[in-house]
Amino acid sequence: MVKLLLRWVLMAVALLAVSYLYTGVQVASFTTALLAAVLLGLLNVVLRPILVLLTLPVTVLTLGLFLFVVNALVFWAASGLLSGFHVNGFGAALLGSLIYSALGLLVDAVVRGD
Repeated sequence: MVKLLLRWVLMAVALLAVSYLYTGVQVASFTTALLAAVLLGLLNVVLRPILVLLTLPVTVLTLGLFLFVVNALVFWAASGLLSGFHVNGFGAALLGSLIYSALGLLVDAVVRGD
């Protein structure tokens, strides 16, 4: 339970870092980042598998590169559902989701203790 809460807070900090590193993503406050981290987690659990399944032929044809598009769509959808979290279009969602995913790998390494 402690690791889950730590990961949640660190992913919110990662989202704030994305908004600091890239101007295409804006996060209004730490509270908004916390809510956005939860929303992104929920969308990744519920919506992303459906999108991956529906786009499987395109994903196979592009050797998996289309998954970047799926991640960007989920990131962009989260910004559309939460005020205070804004992404300036699909290109910004693509780059923002890449940065957020990279920071997520670091967060996972920290939480696991590697």
